[in-house]
Amino acid sequence: MTDLELLHFEELKKDVQAQYLKDHSPSYDDISKWKGIDIIYFQEDLRKKAKGNISEKSFYTYFKSSPVTKLPRIDMLNLLSIYAGYSSWYEFKKKHLFADEILTEDKDLNDDELQELEKTISSALNLPEPDQTPSKIIKIEAKNDDLQNNNSENQIIKEKNNSQENSLQSLKKEPKKNYQKAIWIAASSIFIVLAGLLGFKDEIFQKTYTYCFTDADRNLSVQRDIEIKVIKENESPIFYRIKPGECFVYPSKDKNLKMQISSTVYENLEINRNLENAPEKETIALKPDDYKMAVYYFSIKDIQGANTEELIKQKRKQLESRISNDAVITQVYDSDIYGVETLDKQKYITLVTTPTTSLKNLKLIEMKKDKGKIVSIKFKISNNENNQ
Repeated sequence: MTDLELLHFEELKKDVQAQYLKDHSPSYDDISKWKGIDIIYFQEDLRKKAKGNISEKSFYTYFKSSPVTKLPRIDMLNLLSIYAGYSSWYEFKKKHLFADEILTEDKDLNDDELQELEKTISSALNLPEPDQTPSKIIKIEAKNDDLQNNNSENQIIKEKNNSQENSLQSLKKEPKKNYQKAIWIAASSIFIVLAGLLGFKDEIFQKTYTYCFTDADRNLSVQRDIEIKVIKENESPIFYRIKPGECFVYPSKDKNLKMQISSTVYENLEINRNLENAPEKETIALKPDDYKMAVYYFSIKDIQGANTEELIKQKRKQLESRISNDAVITQVYDSDIYGVETLDKQKYITLVTTPTTSLKNLKLIEMKKDKGKIVSIKFKISNNENNQ
């Protein structure tokens, strides 16, 4: 990738921005300032005109900063080029050549390919050197033979004397060696047992507890995400997220368990258990929260039918009556550049009452109620695309 490629991409971003501004009026003309509903509308227009989509994370990566330091994948470049009115990324570059630029479709070798080529060449050039070790060994053996021939009689006498002395010494040391060996084996066995007890003490002394959750009104398994906060004395809380229909499995060697259970459509519940006499498996009933359930339903409800305008009015009216005017509403993004955005009540209602395909992926993360009104909403619009 060259600097010219990055310059071409900056030009493409300007063409994409100009194409969108022909038929739309976002909050800002500058595409790098778009966020929230502006991005959703741009994704809709991209799907309509170019038959493809880019994720919200990709938008923040490549459009919120300028100039960019890396180039998107070729499929995204082709998609944006088609949206801007060109047949491909190659045609766009061809129509925007810089001075003295030579455009080619040939792909240069990347770093991995260059390293592999270097290994192949070096392995071909490194030929083994002749091995001269055998001749040296032969010479040494010849000298040893001469020495043995000259001193054979003396060696036989010395070997006999040494063997007798070694046998006497071995008889004296044998009982002592056996005694030391027995002590060493006993000490090693004790050490291994103690190390095993220390290493597996948690598994030996802890028990596993299982908590399943049912809907108190319907007596069915809870089909919503559940958040559990386990609170321990003098420690920070530990958070767990339980998927719909699953149970909470908690291994512990503690004597007590305190946990707070919350969900987007159920009343918050605090559980305290004495684990010394508690059952290892338990079912906990969660009571539905009517206000949370209503706001959840009207937030994700798809508006369809002949009288769409009337349905939108009904949906807005329901949300208006249940959400506090001072509610804190937060949208969470899948982006390293832009994490969260705060919306007021009217912006949130406008967002969830505007018919777009993106609302099918709206997910309520957290909802809090006070005095009959929703005072806090945290939500996210997920991206299911496998793009960058």
